Order: sequence, then C-alpha cells, then structure tokens
Amino acid sequence: MKLKNSTYVRWTAFAVSTILILYFLPRKDGREYTYEVNRPWAYSLLTAPFDIPVYMDSVRAARVMDSLETRFEPVYYREANIEKNALSQFSSRLNTESEVSLSPLEKNSLTAQVRRAFEHGIVDAPTYKAINNGSLPSVRMIHDNVALSVPTGQYLSVRKAYAAIDSVFHDSRFTRALSASGLADILTPNIILDTAETQKLHDEMMQRAMAPIGVIQQGERIIDRGDIVTPQLYTVLGTYDAMMAKRGGTESVDFYYPIVGQALYIILLLGALYAYLYFFRPNYYDSRRVVTMLMITITVVTLIAFGMSRAFTMGIYLVPFAIVTVILVIFLDARTAVFTHIVTLLLASIATSFPLEFIFLQFLAGVTAIDSLKDLTKRSQLLRTAFLVFIVYSLAYLSIELFHSGTISKLSPKMFGYLAINSLFLSFAYVAIFLFEKTFGFISKVTLVELSDINTPLLRELSEECPGTFQHSMAVSNLASAAASRIGANVQLVRAGALYHDIGKIENPAFFTENQHGINPHDALDPVQSARIVIGHINDGLRRAEKANLPESIRAFIREHHGSGKAKYFFNTWCNTHPGETPDEKLFTYPGPNPQSKETSILMMADAVEAASRSLKDHSPASISALVNKIIDSQIEDGLHDDSPMSFRDIKEIKEVFANRLRTMFHARISYPEIVKPVPGNTLDNSPQS
Repeated sequence: MKLKNSTYVRWTAFAVSTILILYFLPRKDGREYTYEVNRPWAYSLLTAPFDIPVYMDSVRAARVMDSLETRFEPVYYREANIEKNALSQFSSRLNTESEVSLSPLEKNSLTAQVRRAFEHGIVDAPTYKAINNGSLPSVRMIHDNVALSVPTGQYLSVRKAYAAIDSVFHDSRFTRALSASGLADILTPNIILDTAETQKLHDEMMQRAMAPIGVIQQGERIIDRGDIVTPQLYTVLGTYDAMMAKRGGTESVDFYYPIVGQALYIILLLGALYAYLYFFRPNYYDSRRVVTMLMITITVVTLIAFGMSRAFTMGIYLVPFAIVTVILVIFLDARTAVFTHIVTLLLASIATSFPLEFIFLQFLAGVTAIDSLKDLTKRSQLLRTAFLVFIVYSLAYLSIELFHSGTISKLSPKMFGYLAINSLFLSFAYVAIFLFEKTFGFISKVTLVELSDINTPLLRELSEECPGTFQHSMAVSNLASAAASRIGANVQLVRAGALYHDIGKIENPAFFTENQHGINPHDALDPVQSARIVIGHINDGLRRAEKANLPESIRAFIREHHGSGKAKYFFNTWCNTHPGETPDEKLFTYPGPNPQSKETSILMMADAVEAASRSLKDHSPASISALVNKIIDSQIEDGLHDDSPMSFRDIKEIKEVFANRLRTMFHARISYPEIVKPVPGNTLDNSPQS
C-alpha cells in the first residue's frame, strides 16, 4: 500500500509540475525573436518570407541625417506688401508729425534708406541668430516655382536695420525724425519662413536619403544560428518584424505544434530527472517527500524566473538559482543537487534572450555553491558562499563580454548590480532551509549541530535527572557516530539521535540500571509491571520530543532504537517464574517499528552493545568481539534489521568499529608506583656488593 501511495504521489507531482510550467511558460507565436547588436543569433536559419527592403543601419543613417540637416536650406519668401505698407506709413508720419523739421529732400533721403533696409531683407530674431552663428549661410527663395539658393549675409534683424539707417545720418534732426515717426514699430521682417514648404522639402529630402539601399528577395537567407547580429542585420531584422506585424496572420504558425513541442520539452527534462532518481537514487525515488520537494523546488524557481523575465528585461538574473543547489546539497547530496540544478536551468532558459550565456552563468554559480558548502555547520558559511558566487558570476560575465565584443568598454554596471543582488538573496538561504525542514521533515547539519549541544534544555535535564543515562547516551553517541562514519551514513544525524534516544527515562530514572545506586525498585514489582515501565520510556520520550519540537528524524531514533524487540530480562524472568505457562508476548514487546534507516539501525546496535559491555567481566579482545557478534547477530536473527537498507558488508564493518572502540574504552591501565619512604633508624646500604 505504501509503494502504491508513493507511485501516486510521484506521478501526480510530475503531472502538476508539467502543467504549471507549461501554462506559465512564455509564449511566442513563431515570429518573435529577441536579439541584440554584436550578439550571436540564437535561433535557426531565418529566410525572407517575402521581399524585404534593406535600409541603412542606424549608425550610418544617423550620420547621413546629420549631414543633410547641416546642409538643408529652409524655404523663405519675400513679402512685398509688408515693405510697401511700411514705406507708406513711414512717409505719412514724416509729413504729419510736427516734431519732424526736415526739408522734402531730406525726407526723401531718409525714406530711401528705409527702402534700402527692406531691400536687403529683414528677418526675425531666431533667423538672424542662426545667420549670425553660421548655421544658416543660405536659404531657398522660390521664384516662378524655381527654388533658388540665396546667401543670408545681407539680411538684417529689426534692430540692425534701425541701427544701419540711423548710422547714415549724423544730424540730430534725423535722429529726432526717426524717433517721432515710430520707425522701430514700422520695421518688421519681410523675409518670412515658409513653414509648410520647408517641412515638405525636409520630408522629401529625408525620404530620399532613407530610401532602401537594397532588397532581400523572398526565400533568400537573412541570418543563421551563430551569426553575429551586426548593425546592418539588426536593421534588417527590425524591418522584418515590422512587416510581419503589419501582415498579421498571413505567416502564422499552427497554434498546437508549439504547445506540443513545449510540453514534450518539459516532460523530457523532468523525465530525465526521474530516470536519474530511479537508477542512481532509488531511495529518493521511493520517497514521497523527496520527490515532492524536488518537484516543488523546480516548479517554484522556474515560475519565479518566468515572472521576473516578464517584469523587466534582465529580471531573470535576479533569481538566485544557486539556492536550489544549496538546499539540495544540504538535505540530499551533491550529485542530485547538480542534476536538479541543470534541469531547472534548462526549463528557465526558455524565458531568456540568450540561453547559452544564462546557463553558463547559473551553472557556474550552482557548482560554486555546492563546492563551498560541502559541510554546512555554521550560518556564516552561507555569507561566504554568497560572496564566492558573486565573484564567479562577475568572472563569468566578464568572460562572456570579452568573448563576444573583445572589449571591456561594453561591460554593464547594471548587470553587476543584478548579480550582486542575486548573490545577496542567496545569503538568505537559511530561511528557505528552515521552511523546508518544517514543511518536509528534513533536517540540516546546522540544526543537528545545534541539537547536539549538551547545553540544550532537554539534554541538560537528562544530565541532571538521569546522570547514568546521560553518560550512556554520550558513550552510545560516540560509538554510533564512529560506525556511521565507517559505512558512509549521516554521522551528525546519528550523533544527535543517540543523545536523545533515551530522554523518556527522565520520567522514571530509578527504574533503569544505569541510574540505580544499590536499590532496584523492580525487585518489588511483577515482571509485567516492570516491563511496562521500561517499555514506556519510548512513548514518554516521544511525548517529550513533541513538546520540545524535535525534528521527526530525531524522533525516529527514539521510536526505533528498540524496534519491535522484547524486554528480554523481564520476559525471561516471567517465563522462569511461570513454568509451563504461555506468556503474552505483547506485554514484553516494544511498540516499534523496527529501524527504517541505516542510522537508526546503527543506534540499535550501539545501544545494546554499549549497555552489555558494562556487565562484561573479561575485557580481552576475544571476549569483546564475541560480545559484539553475539548481540548484533541476535538482533539480525530476530529480524530487527529487516526493514533497514543495511548490507552484510556494513554490518561486518560496524562490528569491527564497535570491537575496536570497546577495546580502547576498556584497555588495561598500568599501576603507577608509589614512593617508598625509608623507615626511620634503618639505613639501607645501596653500595655494590663485592
């Protein structure tokens, strides 16, 4: 039934992950491409579906436009009515103003100067400013539908025209006449900008300048995978995109084919991960929580990457993909972490413009995180990892830019900022580790190190209430961790689990031999009552573990360290005192279950061996080896290790470790000689005998 449930969970997780990733996967209609100048084309061969005009690239076009703008002559026209009306008004005022004391000849001379100013041409202030700074050396004057280029050197502003007229006459009477006649108001520009004609000619000039310089005919090659997108190709691709958008669906791709391809892409990647687990990590493959954790991690990180890529162009580089490797190398192993990291990157790369560079950067970051966290025991190691990841990110980005552009001038400070923020997010992986511990029941080495501190409240209470049990737990912890190290089990988990396996004895410390001092309360009890009290330390320990919020993996040591074995001392005692009667074995049997992992199996062996070794009279190597073999073989014979993945080779090595450790613990010590003090009055002659 358990296997069926694992299969259901495994393939449900596979289906849900596939559907979610497929649903949120960035869609393209088959005609959308992302590309940048001086970057390689990331797609397959692109041919022209129709004739595509080739225009100058933006750099050349900008140079041409700047040149044309510099040489462009705006269109002006001379307004004769302004000149005519101004002269008429000026003459009238000269003849009617009483302050004007000039003769008719002098008035005519003054009027002639005004006429000459208009003949030179009077322009508005902005035009005169352009003429004066040299940006408008000539203008176009249209005469009989013919545009003529006219130099602007003779044109005057209103102020310059007035000054020129005033400078001709030195008599103060002329100055008073100019002022009295209001010449400053009469002088108005008669050379006027023709806005409409100027714009028309400007547009025509630009259209001719920006006309296609060639054409890519239908079916002709535009660009192929790996080609560098030059400025000219960038312009061609922009023209292609614009024409495709204008044509709408005439070149549309079947809607279903991309969906099928995307689904197959996702299924193959996730299927590859499942195949890896099946062949190389079968214990992970059969574990519902491991498979669920892997699928949730891949799906969540991939969906975040999709969302960030949609939010803004480089948003995907803010996603700390290396956090996947950090979590998995802590809870599982480095090989699985690398494989899962690659699958995640290949899924997320769909949302990037340059998948090869993206995978290169993130793969190196993930490997760096794994290498720097071989044994996570301190939170500060995450800060070191984040710093190393940023260094590797920066070097990888530098190598990409030098590879493509051959210069460091195009390095983007903004990109370094994104990578720094990404690395900073990685330093907060401890929060994710905590959430995974609470959600999936995993336990990290950091937590195990903290739990192994004998100053924790629970272990301190054990040492105070049950000093004998505490010393026993310490000895079992050392014995079991040495065996775990030999066979490649989780040493830190065994060490911590051994320290807590007997915390249930705190409830009734005097009923356990290691805490007794000459008085044995079991002498006054029936073997059934004694067995119930001794067996009860399992459930008592589980209640204390739950109250102290100990992780499930630690509770497993409490639950499984006696398995479904019997309290043999009391069982045998009952049988001896009730000859001929059939005992109720359930009254003398621990609740179990039997050890489910190598770690809990090691603890069961170490617990029994350490306890038995205390009653051993002969501490010779042969006697110790015989004791170890007898106890472990008895457990195997009783089937207590049948549910554990322990191999015969593991058991052989564990026996060797236990025997060697116990021989060291019980090695004979030499007696230190005492100083013999001489007896007063008795002098010893130590001189050589002849």
